[in-house]
Amino acid sequence: MAERVAGKVALVTGGGSGIGRASALTLAREGASVVVTDLRGETAAETAQMIIDAGGKARSMAQDTTDEAQWQAVMASIRATEKRLDIVLNNAGVSNNGMLLKDTSLEQWRFVNAANVEGVYMGTKYGIELMEEAGNGGSIVNISSIYGKVGAVGSVAYNASKGAVCVFSKGAALECGKAGNGVRVNTIHPGFIETGMTRERFRDNAVRDWMINRTPIGRSGVPQDIANGVLYLASDESSFVTGAELVIDGGFTAI
Repeated sequence: MAERVAGKVALVTGGGSGIGRASALTLAREGASVVVTDLRGETAAETAQMIIDAGGKARSMAQDTTDEAQWQAVMASIRATEKRLDIVLNNAGVSNNGMLLKDTSLEQWRFVNAANVEGVYMGTKYGIELMEEAGNGGSIVNISSIYGKVGAVGSVAYNASKGAVCVFSKGAALECGKAGNGVRVNTIHPGFIETGMTRERFRDNAVRDWMINRTPIGRSGVPQDIANGVLYLASDESSFVTGAELVIDGGFTAI
């Protein structure tokens, strides 16, 4: 087992599938002890068991990242069990399934922004708090999107939420820098990644062809493409990186 994040404790939300699962497996393979959470507790448990079966250290918890009491419970559990926290991957989120602005209700708007913004806010806030208690610094990685950088038809709520994640993270990074607590905060902006969230869209051949043809690399991404970026930002290799945006999109936003 490699050592890029050896001895570190990582919390991965939305770790039951897709980018979260790939990231949890990667961090564990590189030496971290991983706490995996997911709204579906059984999928988080599956990820944790995959890590254990591969010789790594992990445990799981069910977590609704829009619920502050559950955030407090997760952090209390880590404080009591692992006694430190070095890495937080705020990955849990939702999409709004191509819904136009005129068709987006206030309830739907709030649902998307609660999951994608409020969850990240609480994960960052409570993550910093626990990292400061341990006194070892740390790395918080917040998953935004290319659609937190550019607009798209049918994605206004998602655009707003992922744009908020990006600029919120910059503000948090500046506050940590000023506080001198050694905590870094960065965002990753995935392009079109084949996950459970995007599976239905990729089943439409016309949509799939458009996405691939629009991406200079000439393929869609896979969760491991993002997990590799998470590993870099979580490790000490990125010790001079904070408030940054790591775009992993096959060149989509370079056009």
